[in-house]
This record gives sequence, C-alpha cells and structure tokens, in this order.
Amino acid sequence: MKLASRISRIKPSPTLAITAKANAMRAQGIDIISFGAGEPDFDTPETIKKAAITAIEAGFTKYTPVGGTDELKDAIINKLKIDNNLTYKRSEVFVSCGAKHTLYNLAQVLFEEGDEVLIPGPYWVSYVDIILLSGAKPVIIDTELADGFKLKPDQLARAINSRTRAVIINSPSNPTGVTYTKQELELLASVLLEKGILIISDDIYEKIIYEGMEFFTMAALNEEIKRQVVVVNGVSKAYAMTGWRIGYAAGPEEIVAAATKLQSQNTSNPASISQKAAVEALNGSQDSVTVMVREFEKRRNVIVEALNAIPGVSCLMPSGAFYVFPDFSSYFGRSAAGRTVSNSSELTAYLLEDAKVAVVPGVEFGQDNHIRISYATSLEQIMEGVERIRRAVLKLA
Repeated sequence: MKLASRISRIKPSPTLAITAKANAMRAQGIDIISFGAGEPDFDTPETIKKAAITAIEAGFTKYTPVGGTDELKDAIINKLKIDNNLTYKRSEVFVSCGAKHTLYNLAQVLFEEGDEVLIPGPYWVSYVDIILLSGAKPVIIDTELADGFKLKPDQLARAINSRTRAVIINSPSNPTGVTYTKQELELLASVLLEKGILIISDDIYEKIIYEGMEFFTMAALNEEIKRQVVVVNGVSKAYAMTGWRIGYAAGPEEIVAAATKLQSQNTSNPASISQKAAVEALNGSQDSVTVMVREFEKRRNVIVEALNAIPGVSCLMPSGAFYVFPDFSSYFGRSAAGRTVSNSSELTAYLLEDAKVAVVPGVEFGQDNHIRISYATSLEQIMEGVERIRRAVLKLA
C-alpha cells in the first residue's frame, strides 16, 4: 500500500521509543533504570483529580466548544495576567490536546512550502518533525556548551533571510534546562522586532525553575513585541498531568481563529473532563507545584554532581525543567567486549545493554556529543543509575 510522502519525512518520537523499550525490558523482568521519560514522576494532585471526578458525576462528558470552554479560557487568561503580566481576550486563546498538539496546529496554519522556521539547538525532538509536516524547512541554529546553550543575537540575525517565517524559543529548555533572562530575551527581541519575525514561545516548563531564577516570557517585554508572539503552555509538566492532554496558546486573534478552525477538523475539542481538571490546576492551590519543584531541585543537584564526578564528563547545571544534557564525547572511539562506541546513539545502546540504564541520545536533540537524562525519578534511582553509567563507561578503553 502506498503511503503519503509526508510520513516519510518524519520519524517516531525517540523519547517515547526509548521509554517503550525500557518498559518492555522491565516487563520481561530485567532491572532497568529509565531516565528517558519527559514527565514528572509525581501523581496528579488530589484536588485536580477530584475536580475531574466531580465533572464525571455531574455529567460533564459531552462536546465542548472546539477551542476550549470559556471557564478554562478565563482560567488561562487569569494565569497569564497574574504570572506573566499579560492581558488577553477569550478570542486570543485556544486550548488543544496537549502543548504538542498546540504546536502542531500552529505550524499547520502558519507555515508552508518555502518557509523557514528557526530552531535553536539543542532542541526538543518534535520541533523538527512538526515543522517538516507543515511543508516548511526547520533551520537549526547551533548553540555551544561554552555559551550555556543560549542563542546569541548575532547568531539569530545571521540566520534570518527572506524565507524566515518564525523562531521557536523554549525556556526553560528541553533538553538542556537553560533559562533565558529578561535581558537576554530583550536582545533577541530587538532582532526579531526589526525583521518582523513571528515568535513561538514554548513556556511549558515555566513553573519548574530553580535557585530563585525568574521566569520571563518574550511576550511580556512590551506591547509591540507581544503582537509578534504566540505563547504556548499547558498543564502537563507543572501539575503532573501529562496524560490529561491539555495545552493552550495565546496570541494574535487571527492565528487563534485559524488554529481553532483547523482543530475543528482534526480533534474537535479537548476532553471535557480534562478541561475541568485544568481549571482547578490553574485556579487552585499551587502548593503541589512548590513541593515538586523543591524535590526536583534536590535531584538536580545530586545528578549534576555525580555526572561531573565521572572522568571526562561535563554537565551544565540546568536552571529549569528536569533534564541534564551531559557531554560524554570523551568516551567516543573507545571499546568494550569487542564493541566500539562512536556516537551518542551507540553509547545509548551500550548503556541500555551493559548498564541496564535507558537514556536518550543527544543526536536526536541536535548535539551528538551529549545524552539527555531525565531526573524525574527518585533520588535512589538517580544515584544507582548514574553509578551504573559510571561503571559502564569506565569499561570503555
């Protein structure tokens, strides 16, 4: 059977594939430590679950408006005002089935053949494929570990040409955890404002931030730049609601209207029950977020110290999210038991087979010298997992 050519342009999500493989091995009784999943290991807070149960019991199980209920839109508007000092109307907000779905909808209505979309690397794995499915060309702007994996204004300016349609800014970042300061965003915004380039601000890790680092979104810099920004966010990461599938965007009315029209022909509305739960997440107590972030910060400190203690490994201290992105390239070209490790994919396979530890190869994020490790797991698993990695790589000679 002939398939559409567009499906050959993309590949399955590597993070989900690694997690599935680790789960399959675990089901066979193999003692696997998985650092692959990009989701909190905490349970969804009880108040949020109860809001969903109440919705079910009240019969709130029918279709809702395509772009989300007014109640949820108002909760999003209120959140953006309180947390980010941003003002939006209901017509400037739409809700989708997770932030990934939100990004997909935006790409489909904004980009087409001949367009280019700038993506700072390292980047979240799905950006590239989402852009490719729109027909546009993803253009990667590589950043360096020495620069804290942050995009510089001169790099951005050099990458822009007549075909450039948009840039995606993800802060805090997956996979590096780096977070842009207000001043750094202002410098980038000055380049984009002058060129009239659309900005997609992926703020999904906004709440998971450390050491008093202040989160700032580019849309909040001033009213002029706000007109060029679409803010993307959701409840998955901050409230341990990955399976509930609620993401949202806020931005120019014409973009929101177009994305809502598209959604009317693919998923229709997000799940009614999940929307009720999301209202509680946004409007209710934020204490669970504070507790979760405090625990993530402890884990981050432990894993960064342990990784940097491995000879030849360099790991940046992330300021947000729950990932580290260590450089293991000093072990490339070495062998153990007749097996040579030459890149991040081969290292990942070696660690899974020899150490029984699942990580994601850095090449999938645009940096082959690195691997991504999620520390959304217990301290005990972190310490044991890093020790297994240490023992495995020290076998390579």
